Amino acid sequence: MKTEQTAQPKLYIGIDIHKRSWKIHCATDLFSGKSFTMPPKPAVLRSYVEKHFTDYEVTTAYEAGCCGYYAHRSFESYGWHSLVVNPADIHRKGK
Repeated sequence: MKTEQTAQPKLYIGIDIHKRSWKIHCATDLFSGKSFTMPPKPAVLRSYVEKHFTDYEVTTAYEAGCCGYYAHRSFESYGWHSLVVNPADIHRKGK
């Protein structure tokens, strides 16, 4: 009997966007994730995802802020789901 994959694996990326660097947290359906810092360039994140998470459905989220929507438009052009959220809606420890 041949097994078939019935659901596409999902990758969730939370981004803390700043002018000089981005703090990235990646998580999937199966593991809670990895955090790292990278240069503020969508293409660098795309390369990372293509190298480590091929064939994953990607969803990104970051806080609306002073850096605009350039990253959001780039992520959408890659075929990723991208969310720009209200900073007050982000859950933090102790809040």
